[in-house]
Amino acid sequence: MSLDLRHLENEIIDQYLYDENPRPWIIGFSGGKDSTMLLQVVWKALKKVEPILLTRRIYVVCNDTMVENPRMVKFIKTTLNKIQIAAKDQQIPLTVHETMPRMEDSFWVRLIGLGYPAPNRFVRWCTERLKINPTTRFITEKINEAGEAIILLGTRSAESGNRARSIKKHEIKGQRLRKHQLPNAVVYAPIKDVTTNELWQYLNQVPPPWGGTHKELVTLYRNANAGDCPLVIDETTPSCGNSRFGCWTCTVVNKDKSMEGLIDNGEEWMLPLSEIRDFLVETRDNPEKYRDPRRRNGDLKEGVWGPYLFETRAEILRRILWAQKHIQETEGVELITQQELVLIQYHWFRDCFFDTKVSDIYNLVFKNKIDMSRQIEKLKEEEELLAKSCTEEPKDLNFIRDSLALQKTKTLMIRKRGLQADLNRRLEQYINQLKMN
Repeated sequence: MSLDLRHLENEIIDQYLYDENPRPWIIGFSGGKDSTMLLQVVWKALKKVEPILLTRRIYVVCNDTMVENPRMVKFIKTTLNKIQIAAKDQQIPLTVHETMPRMEDSFWVRLIGLGYPAPNRFVRWCTERLKINPTTRFITEKINEAGEAIILLGTRSAESGNRARSIKKHEIKGQRLRKHQLPNAVVYAPIKDVTTNELWQYLNQVPPPWGGTHKELVTLYRNANAGDCPLVIDETTPSCGNSRFGCWTCTVVNKDKSMEGLIDNGEEWMLPLSEIRDFLVETRDNPEKYRDPRRRNGDLKEGVWGPYLFETRAEILRRILWAQKHIQETEGVELITQQELVLIQYHWFRDCFFDTKVSDIYNLVFKNKIDMSRQIEKLKEEEELLAKSCTEEPKDLNFIRDSLALQKTKTLMIRKRGLQADLNRRLEQYINQLKMN
């Protein structure tokens, strides 16, 4: 192996021991090839240090966007569990932490609940909410506790020209560390000079210190790349480095090659996910069919489209639930959580969508009842009482019912701000309907 492992491990040991600042290390771990090698070389380096000297805290942080490739999620969950158990057994001062977006920022709440269109290359509203913010909150928390922190990343100059330029730009001259955009944080990239071929050769030859082998990881890359992940023998041998695992809903790329590769290599159960992704692309690229011509503030401007129409949101939810029903029977994969369904219903009520409820779509797909919440389900009882009270003015029934629904959702969210505006908007809508009739 051309990679000088001894030098690499000595560099890590030196940074760990002789940095006088006791600031913790935060290792970014995605379960992919780069972060796996990073964690492994750090682990093996620290195993050479006397246990009494291992006083610096190490946090392994993995971000779950809630729409990650399900095949990768399963693999990562298993790996993280092994890492935590092995760290405790081997007395490595390392703990595993998973970050997730806030529920109100989840992909489905934003897209189905609020009607955000599927992201494109120019508007990536998802990246900040799903990836950057959750991990930044964790890092900021640790900086506040310790004053400073070192973030270890598996970035490599060999991965791309842009990444190489970024590493070079932020490097602190003469030091291993480079600046980070967060105050009191610096980045350490121990494997930045490792080539892709060296990386795969290392993972094929050196088993992980947390147990097992890298066979499953290599197989994932091979299958996702729709080709062979080779035994690296020279510079001309193609590698698996071009494959990317990420959100299965990603519409920023033209094609999700990793998901297509997995499907082509036997993971046919992912076909409904691929079809949903393609439908999201269609809804984004055909705004005249799937989006409201008015923006959320009511502005109407030629060439500027608003959120998804309610019918679009309902159709996307229906497709997700059908896919979830199909996949749960064989893979046990959950595509959307019940908490997200409750929040989606909340936003539908706020947008004055009352005729079809989330529970209606869910019950149609699963042929059973979903307990959305006591507050929402109680509406059914109130509707019966309202119907009896509005026998003389039946046309007022829907308006009163919808107004109560808005109030109930505000109670559910434990905040009343905006309730008056929502009620006024519903009243205006009702009056306009009366005028049209």
